[in-house]
Amino acid sequence: MAALRIPGVRLAAGAAGIRYQGRDDLVLMALPPAAQTAAVFTTNAFCAAPVQLARRHLTQTSPRWLLINAGNANAGTGARGLADAEACCSALAVAGHCDPAQVLPFSTGVIGEYLPAARIAAALPTLLTALREDGWEDAARAIMTTDTTPKTASARCDIDGREATVVGIAKGAGMIRPDMATMLAFLATDAAVPQALLSAILRETVADTFNAISIDGDTSTNDACVLCAAATLDAPPVRTETAAARALTQAVHSVCDTLATAIVRDGEGATKLVTLEVAEAASPAEARTVADTIAHSPLVKTALFASDPNWGRILAAVGRAGVPELDIARVRIWLDDCLIVSGGGRDEDYTEAAGRAVMAQDALRIRVALGRGQAAVRLLTCDLSYDYVRINAEYRT
Repeated sequence: MAALRIPGVRLAAGAAGIRYQGRDDLVLMALPPAAQTAAVFTTNAFCAAPVQLARRHLTQTSPRWLLINAGNANAGTGARGLADAEACCSALAVAGHCDPAQVLPFSTGVIGEYLPAARIAAALPTLLTALREDGWEDAARAIMTTDTTPKTASARCDIDGREATVVGIAKGAGMIRPDMATMLAFLATDAAVPQALLSAILRETVADTFNAISIDGDTSTNDACVLCAAATLDAPPVRTETAAARALTQAVHSVCDTLATAIVRDGEGATKLVTLEVAEAASPAEARTVADTIAHSPLVKTALFASDPNWGRILAAVGRAGVPELDIARVRIWLDDCLIVSGGGRDEDYTEAAGRAVMAQDALRIRVALGRGQAAVRLLTCDLSYDYVRINAEYRT
């Protein structure tokens, strides 16, 4: 497999001793001068200091650097947390010969602890000398927290007769119910894309990839998804409503979908990847509410872990989702292609053996048809295991 690479985008990973010992925990990403950058962030009111600062910097200038640390979220840290994030940006600005506003900071890890800014600053000279275009894999490993595997993806598309590339990395395995994007995800393309179009592509893609996953129903304080257009491809800038724009959007969607699926597959303690499909809803919001209710039910999730076709738990989740005047006689529920509920109760052809066979798989679908309209949604989730409790009970020990 060829190394992941975007011409002009250079990355380096190193060990700053932020929380972890004996592993990389700091990433530096350098962007070329003509690059454009778009980002979306968490909606959590207690958003982390780096989120606040990155938002501000994006309104001031075009970023030249991304600085990402693992092990410490720098969230719930008040004025000092913001000062620490600013200090890291200033240190990189001096070393990287740019304005501090041209640095976007990102953090992930334990909430409520102060960021060791001095350690991060001390590690920067080494990272600056290690920057290289094929540093994506190392960066993916360095930003991991409870992840068990690095998450990378790439796709190619045609831009006016030239082959453009999209590369992405992500981290996340717990505290996953994004209300914007995902835990942390960073994507880049060599295409030239105006900032407004780049932002539109990112938001459109995030809506049904990173924003359509849930592991545990918790929205992080630090979620961010960034898309950079390096403008190093020998092709004209991508324009709105063109074949090139559609091709690039599809490539970005492919990368984000792969990364989002990898996050759910790597959910803390997860043993099953579950696709929830809710159709025949009166509106997309109604369909999403039903999907969320199923995805966040501890009883459904533990039944999934046990491979137990306890379909009554799914039925109950649909019934309590708050759908007004739901006609239960019109509701149908499937496990894969096995119809389990119809006419207000268990389908007359359903057998426990058929349901158990589906539940024994490590990937399955739960499908719900509400019989109310044409709206539909798709959501990825996973089961809830003993290991999820253990991992989170021991997270700070």
